[in-house]
Amino acid sequence: MSQIAGGGDFLAINPKGYVAALQLDHGEVLTEGPAIIQYLADLKPEAGLAPPNGSWERTRLQEWLNFISSEIHAGLSLLFHPLIPDEVKAMFKQKLFKRFALIEATLGAQDYLLGTQFGVADAYLFTVLRWTGFFAIDIRTWPAMTKYMQRVGSRAAVKLALRAEAEATDV
Repeated sequence: MSQIAGGGDFLAINPKGYVAALQLDHGEVLTEGPAIIQYLADLKPEAGLAPPNGSWERTRLQEWLNFISSEIHAGLSLLFHPLIPDEVKAMFKQKLFKRFALIEATLGAQDYLLGTQFGVADAYLFTVLRWTGFFAIDIRTWPAMTKYMQRVGSRAAVKLALRAEAEATDV
């Protein structure tokens, strides 16, 4: 049984057995990171974290979220598996590096994935790119991604979230 912070069974909340899962006050559960972050962004549209539903820009956001989820998040997640041999992990890294080249080209031309404004796709990408440190992937190989990580990491809300995460894991 997978337990949650209060000692309950996580599988009762999310039968998929993995995060992310957001249990709402009315009892509904929303799973999958891209769906959750769009939902949260839509709760406060004035923050500008996601373009309006139905717009072309929203479609571009969904494109990036799917790319991050299926190519970057999934690709890095495989590297955590202890039973995958190092030679196979090296093959996965090479595939990831091809995906990083696309991100590098995009961020070489603009500050954020959708242009000039930070949004939920940037929060997601920042989160999963931080995992590269676990696998001896030197992000400095990609200068635009390096600047991007510094730019996003210097945001006050990001610093606050990282500090809260560090405190939660120190318990």
